[in-house]
Amino acid sequence: MATTKIDVRERQAPLRERYRSQPESAQIRLRVRSGSSDLNDPLHCAILPDAAPDVTWRSGAHTAVGGTGDVPCSGDLLLGALAACQETTVRMVAASMGIALQSLEVEVEADWDPRGTLAMGDYPIGLEAIRCTTRVTVPQDVNGERAERLLRSAEKYCVVLNTLRHGVPVESSFSLQLK
Repeated sequence: MATTKIDVRERQAPLRERYRSQPESAQIRLRVRSGSSDLNDPLHCAILPDAAPDVTWRSGAHTAVGGTGDVPCSGDLLLGALAACQETTVRMVAASMGIALQSLEVEVEADWDPRGTLAMGDYPIGLEAIRCTTRVTVPQDVNGERAERLLRSAEKYCVVLNTLRHGVPVESSFSLQLK
């Protein structure tokens, strides 16, 4: 059974106070960018998150569109973001509620038809459905009431889950630099 030694409420207290007194400080821009990789390799790329500049995420084309399967594809990264957000949210909410976790498992799967990506006709391009299953065991919770409260709160506060459910405007621009 996992009992956290981190006081989440204590860590968040100064943040909450700052966001109350300086609401503009709560407006954060997350950013990732392309990293250095071999431009002669059409199947792989590297992505760098600004939040962790020493981390490089390697990604590549899915085997269903000709990739080699040696690194996660961008769809895997998207599903991984949902799984990571859901798990972290459950862990943080549990710690805030003083709930010890006996087990926690998050599984995310999606439906995708690669024919659209391969320009094979009038097939959708993109994931068609995503399912996220979170399983939690809370010791000494015979009726499951604490676990239910925990999961309701985690579902409510998971950023990636709510972004995918509600959607956000996405702008995309492409520019060509001629040499």
